[in-house]
Amino acid sequence: MSGASSFRGANDMHRDLLHYRFVPDLVSLHARRTPEALALASATELVSYRNLEERANQLANYLQSLGVGPDVPVGVCLERSPSMAMVALAILKAGGAYVPLDPGYPPERLAFMLEDSQVPILITREALNQQLPRNGWKVVDIAEQAPEIAKQSAATPEGAISGAQLAYVIFTSGSDGHPKGVQITHAALLNLVQWHLRTFDIAPADRASQLASVSFDAAVWELWPYLTAGSSVHFCDETTRLNHESLQEWLLTERISISFVPTTLAEYLMTMEWPSGCALRVLLTGADTLHRYPAPGLPFAVVNNYGPTECTVVATSGEVLPNDHPDRKPTIGRPIDNVQIHILDDDLRPVPSGQIGEVYIGGAGLARGYRNRPDLDREKFIPNPFNMASNERLYRTGDLGRYLADGQIAFVGRIDSQIKVRGYRIEPNEIISVLSQHPGVQASVVVARDDAAGNKQLVAYVVPTRGAQLSYASLVLFAREYLPDYMVPGLFVQLDSLPVNSNGKVDRASLPTPDATNIVGDQGRGRPQTAIEKRIVRILGDLLGIEGIGTNDNFFFLGGHSLLGTQLIARLRDAFGVELSLRRVFDSPTAAELAAEIETLLASETRASAD
Repeated sequence: MSGASSFRGANDMHRDLLHYRFVPDLVSLHARRTPEALALASATELVSYRNLEERANQLANYLQSLGVGPDVPVGVCLERSPSMAMVALAILKAGGAYVPLDPGYPPERLAFMLEDSQVPILITREALNQQLPRNGWKVVDIAEQAPEIAKQSAATPEGAISGAQLAYVIFTSGSDGHPKGVQITHAALLNLVQWHLRTFDIAPADRASQLASVSFDAAVWELWPYLTAGSSVHFCDETTRLNHESLQEWLLTERISISFVPTTLAEYLMTMEWPSGCALRVLLTGADTLHRYPAPGLPFAVVNNYGPTECTVVATSGEVLPNDHPDRKPTIGRPIDNVQIHILDDDLRPVPSGQIGEVYIGGAGLARGYRNRPDLDREKFIPNPFNMASNERLYRTGDLGRYLADGQIAFVGRIDSQIKVRGYRIEPNEIISVLSQHPGVQASVVVARDDAAGNKQLVAYVVPTRGAQLSYASLVLFAREYLPDYMVPGLFVQLDSLPVNSNGKVDRASLPTPDATNIVGDQGRGRPQTAIEKRIVRILGDLLGIEGIGTNDNFFFLGGHSLLGTQLIARLRDAFGVELSLRRVFDSPTAAELAAEIETLLASETRASAD
């Protein structure tokens, strides 16, 4: 691929080694060569390659004694941390496949994933174990059972790994209302690692970030290319990874040289000022549509990437140059090594260059298929029509795209209703199926809308049952019992009925724009009285793209989130000359409360100047 070819270096060591070994073997190689080198780092823990290797081997030998071997799935419910990475490596070394489970998910969702993946073993720790269901799997508490695990041999576990074995299973949102597990093999994972090492010339001196949720497949990409290269992987805290200003400071302080950042945050980082001597040399982004080009003069390259979970994280990649084509959105680059992209019509025929068709993906990155879903396998993984004599398959993405004259690919959108918000792929039907269980909801539809800043947010349109009085709090609390936070709508709009077209289907194009008259709230809206309140209401309206906001309307109930919160702070600073923290915005999220905070700060400054 030429999209990121400028990063490629002559790295004979990587090229030779990766022809013969899989991910766990390569990590072991660096543990032997540079045992004291830093492998994993967080604010509370530093792990050398020697320590990583010994701890992973001991846990792997312990897991093998419990029956873990080829294709045996092992659940891992731990926060983003060096421990999570060590456990995942241990499962790979034992020959099993790790199944990452975000501890922030509702217990019902975790229970479904555990039962659907049929894990015989779940690795967690005591505080999280108390929240998890119990249904036949053995629980390994890495803290409580640490003395027992430490008695195991620190030698490499027996048993060779093959490319056909499963490496991990990650769940994505399902169109039938249930998550589905995607099964990725060692061969597919190795292809991603090989391409990444060659393309970005990864070396032991590189320091990479780990920002993605453990259940987001980008976390796979943030770990294995670097641990197989002898580089170090650095974990930031939860607050930092969600705030572009804090994240920039952390990237600079930790001297991160290569980082994957979800699209929404990356667009902020691309327009910020950076010191010329910063260590960051590559900013990778993806998982959502990139709308902006990087500012000229950035000291690092920006690389846009595209790929469904079913194709091992990345299928296409390309560097985005400043103001490359201001008349169009940045492209998703070209296919990575050993991956083929076909853009086809309804009859599976290639469309001419420049025309729109459905994106089909083939090659080394394809998943084995879905866990326990042969029906979905047949629907999504089809025989390759261009090589029917082989066992090759193509994955039909449901995405629309077109080839450009220079060979790059432009992402156009989705064929169906599947949407992406803040890097997460979401099936609206899964959210609708949850909302339909709310006693006060008769019908609903969920869409993604752009807020005033151009970021996607989930909006649920709900029709109440007769006599029901819906409130934002009741809807959100109910949704959070079954859905992870990123799938909980930021806005709820109340309608008398859902608009339908002539076929009787919901007419999404006719759904009204959220405004102060239809948004579900919790209390009287309140009219601005003071000059400060009036100005804050205008700022909130401009930021959220909503007219008629009241002084009692909660910023976060209207679709605000931490990223918009940082913009709100900046606008209040410009308007009133005061500095509010994000914590203060969370604690005082209405115009009335913000006005009171600002008035207090201004009065304090007046007294100080008078003294």
